[in-house]
Amino acid sequence: MATLLSSSSLIFSSSNSSPSLSPTLSLSSSLSKSCSFSSSLSISPSFLTFSTSTKRLSFSTTLSVKAQKKKVLIVNTNSGGHAVIGFYFAKQLLGSGHEVTILTVGEENSDKMKKPPFSRFSVEIFWFFFFFFGVFDVWCVDFSGNPEIFQEITSSGGKTVWGDPAEVEKVVAGAAFDVVLDNNGKDFDSVRPVVDWAKSSGVEQFLFISSAGIYKPTDEPPHVEGDIVKADAGHVGVETYISQVFSSWAVFRPQYMIGSGNNKDCEEWFFDRIVRDRPVPIPGSGMQLTNIAHVRDLSSMLTLAVESPAAARGNIFNCVSDRAVTLDGMAKFCALAAGRPITIVHYDPKAVGIDAKKAFPFRNMHFYAEPRAAKDILGWQGTTNLPEDLKERFEEYVKIGRDKKPMKFEIDDKILESLKVHVTV
Repeated sequence: MATLLSSSSLIFSSSNSSPSLSPTLSLSSSLSKSCSFSSSLSISPSFLTFSTSTKRLSFSTTLSVKAQKKKVLIVNTNSGGHAVIGFYFAKQLLGSGHEVTILTVGEENSDKMKKPPFSRFSVEIFWFFFFFFGVFDVWCVDFSGNPEIFQEITSSGGKTVWGDPAEVEKVVAGAAFDVVLDNNGKDFDSVRPVVDWAKSSGVEQFLFISSAGIYKPTDEPPHVEGDIVKADAGHVGVETYISQVFSSWAVFRPQYMIGSGNNKDCEEWFFDRIVRDRPVPIPGSGMQLTNIAHVRDLSSMLTLAVESPAAARGNIFNCVSDRAVTLDGMAKFCALAAGRPITIVHYDPKAVGIDAKKAFPFRNMHFYAEPRAAKDILGWQGTTNLPEDLKERFEEYVKIGRDKKPMKFEIDDKILESLKVHVTV
Protein backbone atom coordinates (compact mmCIF):
# COMPACT_ATOMS: atom_id res chain seq x y z
CA MET A 1 0.00 0.00 0.00
CA ALA A 2 1.06 3.57 -0.53
CA THR A 3 -0.39 6.35 1.55
CA LEU A 4 -0.46 9.79 -0.01
CA LEU A 5 -0.50 12.54 2.52
CA SER A 6 0.80 15.91 3.61
CA SER A 7 0.03 15.40 7.28
CA SER A 8 2.15 13.35 9.70
CA SER A 9 -0.19 10.40 10.10
CA LEU A 10 -0.52 7.04 8.40
CA ILE A 11 -3.29 4.47 8.39
CA PHE A 12 -2.25 1.20 10.05
CA SER A 13 -4.35 -1.54 11.56
CA SER A 14 -1.78 -1.87 14.37
CA SER A 15 1.65 -0.52 15.29
CA ASN A 16 3.39 -3.45 13.65
CA SER A 17 1.13 -4.16 10.72
CA SER A 18 1.34 -3.14 7.13
CA PRO A 19 -1.02 -0.49 5.76
CA SER A 20 -4.54 -1.66 5.06
CA LEU A 21 -5.29 -3.03 1.61
CA SER A 22 -8.69 -1.39 1.59
CA PRO A 23 -8.81 1.97 -0.23
CA THR A 24 -9.76 4.73 2.16
CA LEU A 25 -10.16 8.44 1.81
CA SER A 26 -10.12 10.97 4.59
CA LEU A 27 -10.10 14.76 4.50
CA SER A 28 -9.09 17.06 7.29
CA SER A 29 -8.32 20.74 7.58
CA SER A 30 -6.42 22.74 10.15
CA LEU A 31 -4.75 26.10 10.63
CA SER A 32 -0.97 26.10 10.62
CA LYS A 33 2.02 28.34 9.96
CA SER A 34 2.72 26.69 6.66
CA CYS A 35 0.23 25.96 3.95
CA SER A 36 0.40 22.83 1.87
CA PHE A 37 -2.15 20.99 -0.18
CA SER A 38 -1.61 17.39 -1.12
CA SER A 39 -3.96 15.54 -3.40
CA SER A 40 -3.02 12.91 -5.92
CA LEU A 41 -4.37 9.83 -7.58
CA SER A 42 -0.94 8.68 -8.70
CA ILE A 43 1.30 6.30 -6.79
CA SER A 44 3.67 9.01 -5.61
CA PRO A 45 2.38 12.09 -3.80
CA SER A 46 2.78 15.54 -5.25
CA PHE A 47 3.02 18.61 -3.10
CA LEU A 48 1.99 22.16 -3.92
CA THR A 49 2.71 24.92 -1.42
CA PHE A 50 1.09 28.33 -1.56
CA SER A 51 0.43 31.21 0.80
CA THR A 52 -1.63 34.34 1.04
CA SER A 53 -0.98 37.69 2.66
CA THR A 54 -3.46 36.79 5.37
CA LYS A 55 -3.56 33.73 7.59
CA ARG A 56 -2.32 30.52 6.04
CA LEU A 57 -4.80 27.70 5.76
CA SER A 58 -3.64 24.11 5.54
CA PHE A 59 -5.67 21.34 3.95
CA SER A 60 -4.51 17.75 3.92
CA THR A 61 -5.92 14.69 2.28
CA THR A 62 -4.98 11.13 3.02
CA LEU A 63 -5.59 8.74 0.16
CA SER A 64 -4.70 5.06 0.25
CA VAL A 65 -4.36 3.30 -3.10
CA LYS A 66 -2.72 0.14 -4.28
CA ALA A 67 0.99 0.86 -4.60
CA GLN A 68 3.16 -0.21 -7.46
CA LYS A 69 5.03 -3.30 -6.38
CA LYS A 70 8.79 -2.82 -6.47
CA LYS A 71 11.76 -5.10 -6.94
CA VAL A 72 14.15 -4.21 -4.15
CA LEU A 73 17.77 -5.25 -3.62
CA ILE A 74 19.17 -4.90 -0.10
CA VAL A 75 22.96 -4.95 0.10
CA ASN A 76 23.40 -5.97 3.72
CA THR A 77 26.43 -5.83 5.99
CA ASN A 78 27.56 -9.03 7.69
CA SER A 79 28.56 -7.39 10.97
CA GLY A 80 27.67 -4.61 13.41
CA GLY A 81 24.37 -3.30 14.67
CA HIS A 82 23.10 -2.21 11.24
CA ALA A 83 22.75 -5.77 9.93
CA VAL A 84 19.35 -6.22 11.57
CA ILE A 85 17.98 -3.21 9.63
CA GLY A 86 18.10 -5.15 6.38
CA PHE A 87 16.28 -8.10 7.95
CA TYR A 88 13.36 -6.02 9.27
CA PHE A 89 13.19 -3.96 6.08
CA ALA A 90 12.96 -7.10 3.98
CA LYS A 91 10.20 -8.53 6.17
CA GLN A 92 8.13 -5.36 5.92
CA LEU A 93 8.57 -5.05 2.16
CA LEU A 94 7.58 -8.67 1.64
CA GLY A 95 4.55 -8.14 3.84
CA SER A 96 3.52 -5.26 1.59
CA GLY A 97 3.82 -7.37 -1.56
CA HIS A 98 7.17 -6.19 -2.90
CA GLU A 99 9.86 -8.49 -4.29
CA VAL A 100 13.01 -8.59 -2.18
CA THR A 101 16.53 -9.92 -2.64
CA ILE A 102 19.08 -9.65 0.17
CA LEU A 103 22.72 -9.66 -0.87
CA THR A 104 24.73 -10.34 2.28
CA VAL A 105 28.46 -9.67 2.27
CA GLY A 106 30.61 -12.79 2.59
CA GLU A 107 29.92 -16.51 2.25
CA GLU A 108 26.72 -18.35 3.10
CA ASN A 109 28.51 -21.07 5.07
CA SER A 110 30.63 -18.73 7.20
CA ASP A 111 30.37 -18.77 11.00
CA LYS A 112 28.76 -15.32 10.95
CA MET A 113 25.79 -16.69 9.04
CA LYS A 114 25.03 -19.10 11.89
CA LYS A 115 24.05 -16.20 14.15
CA PRO A 116 20.99 -13.88 14.06
CA PRO A 117 19.86 -12.11 12.07
CA PHE A 118 21.61 -13.96 9.23
CA SER A 119 20.44 -17.39 10.39
CA ARG A 120 16.91 -16.11 9.84
CA PHE A 121 17.46 -15.10 6.21
CA SER A 122 17.51 -18.58 4.69
CA VAL A 123 16.54 -21.56 6.85
CA GLU A 124 15.65 -25.20 6.52
CA ILE A 125 11.91 -25.35 7.01
CA PHE A 126 9.92 -28.48 7.76
CA TRP A 127 6.15 -28.57 8.02
CA PHE A 128 4.43 -30.86 10.50
CA PHE A 129 0.74 -31.61 10.49
CA PHE A 130 -0.88 -32.55 13.76
CA PHE A 131 -4.31 -33.86 14.59
CA PHE A 132 -5.11 -33.41 18.30
CA PHE A 133 -8.56 -33.93 19.77
CA GLY A 134 -10.28 -33.25 16.50
CA VAL A 135 -8.25 -30.11 15.78
CA PHE A 136 -6.06 -30.00 12.70
CA ASP A 137 -2.98 -27.82 13.19
CA VAL A 138 0.08 -26.87 11.17
CA TRP A 139 3.49 -26.00 12.64
CA CYS A 140 6.54 -24.69 10.87
CA VAL A 141 9.85 -25.66 12.48
CA ASP A 142 13.32 -24.42 11.54
CA PHE A 143 15.96 -27.07 12.21
CA SER A 144 18.86 -24.69 11.60
CA GLY A 145 18.62 -23.74 15.26
CA ASN A 146 15.91 -21.08 15.26
CA PRO A 147 12.44 -22.48 16.00
CA GLU A 148 9.84 -20.24 14.44
CA ILE A 149 6.06 -20.46 14.22
CA PHE A 150 6.11 -17.78 11.52
CA GLN A 151 7.57 -17.62 8.06
CA GLU A 152 10.48 -15.24 7.59
CA ILE A 153 12.54 -14.13 4.59
CA THR A 154 12.81 -17.07 2.20
CA SER A 155 9.57 -18.71 3.30
CA SER A 156 7.83 -15.39 2.62
CA GLY A 157 9.09 -15.28 -0.96
CA GLY A 158 12.31 -13.36 -0.47
CA LYS A 159 15.58 -14.31 -2.12
CA THR A 160 18.98 -14.49 -0.44
CA VAL A 161 22.40 -14.36 -2.07
CA TRP A 162 25.92 -13.94 -0.73
CA GLY A 163 29.01 -12.37 -2.22
CA ASP A 164 31.16 -9.30 -2.76
CA PRO A 165 29.21 -6.06 -3.36
CA ALA A 166 32.02 -4.97 -5.69
CA GLU A 167 30.80 -7.76 -7.99
CA VAL A 168 27.12 -7.10 -7.46
CA GLU A 169 26.16 -7.66 -11.11
CA LYS A 170 27.69 -11.13 -11.03
CA VAL A 171 26.19 -11.98 -7.65
CA VAL A 172 22.62 -11.09 -8.65
CA ALA A 173 23.07 -12.83 -12.00
CA GLY A 174 21.88 -9.88 -14.06
CA ALA A 175 18.55 -9.48 -12.23
CA ALA A 176 16.82 -6.10 -12.58
CA PHE A 177 15.69 -3.96 -9.65
CA ASP A 178 13.67 -0.80 -9.13
CA VAL A 179 15.23 0.12 -5.79
CA VAL A 180 18.59 -0.56 -4.14
CA LEU A 181 19.37 -0.05 -0.46
CA ASP A 182 23.04 -0.09 0.52
CA ASN A 183 23.15 -1.11 4.17
CA ASN A 184 26.79 -2.11 4.05
CA GLY A 185 29.32 0.49 2.95
CA LYS A 186 30.78 3.11 5.25
CA ASP A 187 33.10 4.80 2.77
CA PHE A 188 33.27 5.86 -0.86
CA ASP A 189 35.35 2.92 -2.13
CA SER A 190 33.00 0.28 -0.73
CA VAL A 191 29.76 1.88 -1.96
CA ARG A 192 30.81 3.28 -5.33
CA PRO A 193 30.71 -0.10 -7.17
CA VAL A 194 27.12 -0.62 -6.03
CA VAL A 195 26.09 2.92 -6.97
CA ASP A 196 27.72 2.72 -10.40
CA TRP A 197 26.18 -0.69 -11.14
CA ALA A 198 22.76 0.47 -9.99
CA LYS A 199 22.89 3.52 -12.23
CA SER A 200 24.05 1.58 -15.29
CA SER A 201 21.46 -1.15 -14.78
CA GLY A 202 18.51 1.24 -14.68
CA VAL A 203 17.72 1.28 -10.95
CA GLU A 204 15.24 4.09 -10.30
CA GLN A 205 15.85 4.83 -6.61
CA PHE A 206 18.96 4.49 -4.44
CA LEU A 207 18.77 4.46 -0.64
CA PHE A 208 21.74 4.54 1.72
CA ILE A 209 22.11 3.74 5.41
CA SER A 210 24.50 6.35 6.77
CA SER A 211 24.94 7.23 10.45
CA ALA A 212 23.87 9.94 12.89
CA GLY A 213 27.42 9.64 14.20
CA ILE A 214 28.62 11.91 11.41
CA TYR A 215 27.09 14.99 13.07
CA LYS A 216 29.54 17.28 14.79
CA PRO A 217 29.00 17.58 18.56
CA THR A 218 26.73 20.50 19.33
CA ASP A 219 25.88 22.72 22.28
CA GLU A 220 22.31 22.82 21.01
CA PRO A 221 20.96 19.27 20.82
CA PRO A 222 19.21 17.43 19.31
CA HIS A 223 20.82 16.84 15.92
CA VAL A 224 18.41 17.64 13.10
CA GLU A 225 18.71 17.20 9.36
CA GLY A 226 20.87 20.01 7.98
CA ASP A 227 23.17 20.25 11.00
CA ILE A 228 26.91 20.39 10.38
CA VAL A 229 28.58 17.03 9.79
CA LYS A 230 32.19 15.89 10.07
CA ALA A 231 33.74 16.53 6.67
CA ASP A 232 36.20 13.66 7.07
CA ALA A 233 33.54 11.06 7.94
CA GLY A 234 33.42 8.27 5.35
CA HIS A 235 29.63 8.33 5.12
CA VAL A 236 29.70 11.98 4.03
CA GLY A 237 31.59 11.22 0.82
CA VAL A 238 29.11 8.45 0.03
CA GLU A 239 26.11 10.71 0.61
CA THR A 240 27.59 13.32 -1.72
CA TYR A 241 28.35 10.84 -4.49
CA ILE A 242 24.89 9.28 -4.41
CA SER A 243 23.29 12.72 -4.70
CA GLN A 244 25.44 13.43 -7.77
CA VAL A 245 24.67 10.16 -9.55
CA PHE A 246 20.97 9.64 -8.79
CA SER A 247 18.08 12.06 -9.07
CA SER A 248 15.92 9.81 -6.87
CA TRP A 249 17.90 9.11 -3.72
CA ALA A 250 17.50 9.28 0.04
CA VAL A 251 19.88 8.93 2.97
CA PHE A 252 19.00 7.53 6.40
CA ARG A 253 21.05 8.25 9.52
CA PRO A 254 20.31 5.77 12.33
CA GLN A 255 21.60 5.86 15.89
CA TYR A 256 21.27 3.09 18.51
CA MET A 257 18.64 0.40 18.05
CA ILE A 258 17.07 -2.62 19.71
CA GLY A 259 15.19 -5.53 18.22
CA SER A 260 15.21 -9.29 17.84
CA GLY A 261 18.24 -10.47 15.88
CA ASN A 262 20.46 -7.50 16.69
CA ASN A 263 24.00 -8.84 16.99
CA LYS A 264 25.46 -5.79 18.72
CA ASP A 265 24.94 -5.46 22.45
CA CYS A 266 22.67 -2.65 23.57
CA GLU A 267 20.07 -3.66 26.13
CA GLU A 268 21.93 -6.93 26.68
CA TRP A 269 24.81 -5.02 28.30
CA PHE A 270 22.45 -3.87 31.04
CA PHE A 271 20.67 -7.22 31.37
CA ASP A 272 24.04 -8.99 31.83
CA ARG A 273 24.68 -7.03 35.01
CA ILE A 274 21.14 -6.76 36.33
CA VAL A 275 20.39 -10.51 36.33
CA ARG A 276 23.67 -11.20 38.12
CA ASP A 277 22.95 -8.61 40.82
CA ARG A 278 25.98 -6.56 39.83
CA PRO A 279 26.17 -2.77 40.06
CA VAL A 280 25.69 -1.06 36.69
CA PRO A 281 28.59 1.38 36.11
CA ILE A 282 27.59 4.39 34.00
CA PRO A 283 30.14 7.07 33.05
CA GLY A 284 29.45 10.68 33.99
CA SER A 285 26.24 11.82 35.64
CA GLY A 286 23.97 9.35 33.87
CA MET A 287 21.82 12.23 32.68
CA GLN A 288 23.34 12.25 29.20
CA LEU A 289 20.62 12.02 26.56
CA THR A 290 20.68 9.49 23.76
CA ASN A 291 18.27 7.94 21.26
CA ILE A 292 17.39 4.25 21.13
CA ALA A 293 14.84 3.08 18.56
CA HIS A 294 13.22 -0.26 17.88
CA VAL A 295 14.41 -1.41 14.48
CA ARG A 296 10.81 -1.82 13.26
CA ASP A 297 10.60 2.00 13.23
CA LEU A 298 13.68 2.20 11.03
CA SER A 299 12.25 -0.31 8.56
CA SER A 300 8.88 1.47 8.44
CA MET A 301 10.64 4.71 7.54
CA LEU A 302 12.58 3.00 4.76
CA THR A 303 9.41 1.36 3.44
CA LEU A 304 7.68 4.74 3.25
CA ALA A 305 10.56 6.01 1.11
CA VAL A 306 10.14 3.07 -1.28
CA GLU A 307 6.39 3.55 -1.55
CA SER A 308 6.56 7.36 -1.77
CA PRO A 309 9.69 7.98 -3.87
CA ALA A 310 8.65 11.46 -4.98
CA ALA A 311 8.37 12.60 -1.36
CA ALA A 312 11.62 10.93 -0.26
CA ARG A 313 13.57 12.14 -3.28
CA GLY A 314 16.72 14.08 -2.46
CA ASN A 315 16.22 14.03 1.32
CA ILE A 316 18.23 13.07 4.37
CA PHE A 317 16.33 11.46 7.24
CA ASN A 318 17.39 10.91 10.82
CA CYS A 319 16.34 7.27 11.18
CA VAL A 320 15.68 7.38 14.91
CA SER A 321 13.01 7.28 17.58
CA ASP A 322 11.06 10.44 18.42
CA ARG A 323 11.93 10.19 22.13
CA ALA A 324 15.24 10.68 23.93
CA VAL A 325 16.27 8.69 26.99
CA THR A 326 18.93 9.29 29.64
CA LEU A 327 21.64 6.70 30.23
CA ASP A 328 20.31 6.17 33.76
CA GLY A 329 16.81 5.92 32.32
CA MET A 330 17.85 3.13 29.95
CA ALA A 331 19.36 1.20 32.87
CA LYS A 332 16.19 1.61 34.92
CA PHE A 333 13.95 0.53 32.03
CA CYS A 334 16.06 -2.62 31.59
CA ALA A 335 15.74 -3.42 35.30
CA LEU A 336 11.99 -2.88 35.10
CA ALA A 337 11.76 -5.23 32.11
CA ALA A 338 13.76 -7.85 34.00
CA GLY A 339 11.71 -7.40 37.16
CA ARG A 340 14.87 -6.99 39.19
CA PRO A 341 16.31 -4.28 41.47
CA ILE A 342 19.22 -2.20 40.16
CA THR A 343 22.20 -0.40 41.65
CA ILE A 344 23.67 2.32 39.45
CA VAL A 345 27.12 3.75 40.12
CA HIS A 346 28.67 6.70 38.30
CA TYR A 347 32.34 7.22 37.57
CA ASP A 348 34.82 9.45 35.76
CA PRO A 349 36.58 7.38 33.07
CA LYS A 350 39.72 9.53 33.18
CA ALA A 351 39.99 9.28 36.96
CA VAL A 352 39.60 5.50 36.80
CA GLY A 353 42.01 5.23 33.88
CA ILE A 354 39.79 3.34 31.46
CA ASP A 355 38.50 3.94 27.93
CA ALA A 356 34.78 4.67 28.20
CA LYS A 357 34.27 3.31 24.67
CA LYS A 358 35.36 -0.14 25.85
CA ALA A 359 33.54 0.05 29.16
CA PHE A 360 30.11 1.26 28.04
CA PRO A 361 27.97 0.67 24.91
CA PHE A 362 26.90 4.31 24.40
CA ARG A 363 28.72 7.60 23.98
CA ASN A 364 29.60 9.41 27.17
CA MET A 365 27.92 12.63 26.08
CA HIS A 366 24.60 14.03 24.89
CA PHE A 367 24.10 12.25 21.58
CA TYR A 368 20.65 12.14 20.11
CA ALA A 369 18.90 13.13 16.92
CA GLU A 370 15.27 13.80 16.07
CA PRO A 371 13.32 12.42 13.05
CA ARG A 372 11.87 15.76 11.97
CA ALA A 373 12.23 15.25 8.21
CA ALA A 374 10.59 11.82 8.28
CA LYS A 375 7.59 13.19 10.14
CA ASP A 376 7.21 16.29 7.99
CA ILE A 377 7.97 14.77 4.58
CA LEU A 378 6.98 11.10 4.79
CA GLY A 379 4.29 11.34 7.44
CA TRP A 380 6.19 8.78 9.48
CA GLN A 381 5.23 8.04 13.08
CA GLY A 382 7.36 6.17 15.58
CA THR A 383 6.11 3.27 17.68
CA THR A 384 9.12 2.69 19.94
CA ASN A 385 8.08 2.26 23.56
CA LEU A 386 11.21 1.35 25.52
CA PRO A 387 9.52 0.14 28.73
CA GLU A 388 7.34 -2.28 26.74
CA ASP A 389 9.82 -3.18 24.00
CA LEU A 390 12.48 -4.05 26.56
CA LYS A 391 10.15 -6.59 28.17
CA GLU A 392 10.05 -8.47 24.88
CA ARG A 393 13.81 -8.18 24.55
CA PHE A 394 14.32 -9.60 28.05
CA GLU A 395 12.10 -12.57 27.26
CA GLU A 396 14.33 -13.42 24.31
CA TYR A 397 17.45 -12.79 26.42
CA VAL A 398 16.29 -15.47 28.86
CA LYS A 399 15.04 -17.76 26.10
CA ILE A 400 18.50 -18.04 24.55
CA GLY A 401 20.01 -18.71 27.98
CA ARG A 402 22.25 -15.68 28.14
CA ASP A 403 21.18 -15.02 31.73
CA LYS A 404 22.91 -18.28 32.73
CA LYS A 405 26.01 -17.87 30.57
CA PRO A 406 29.32 -17.53 32.49
CA MET A 407 30.74 -14.03 32.08
CA LYS A 408 33.71 -11.97 33.21
CA PHE A 409 33.45 -8.28 34.03
CA GLU A 410 37.09 -7.27 34.23
CA ILE A 411 36.64 -3.62 33.26
CA ASP A 412 33.63 -3.31 35.57
CA ASP A 413 35.70 -4.77 38.41
CA LYS A 414 38.40 -2.18 37.86
CA ILE A 415 35.83 0.62 37.94
CA LEU A 416 34.09 -0.71 41.03
CA GLU A 417 37.39 -1.28 42.83
CA SER A 418 38.37 2.35 42.23
CA LEU A 419 35.02 3.43 43.66
CA LYS A 420 35.41 1.02 46.58
CA VAL A 421 32.11 -0.65 45.67
CA HIS A 422 31.87 -4.22 46.93
CA VAL A 423 30.54 -6.90 44.58
CA THR A 424 29.09 -10.13 45.93
CA VAL A 425 30.14 -13.01 43.69
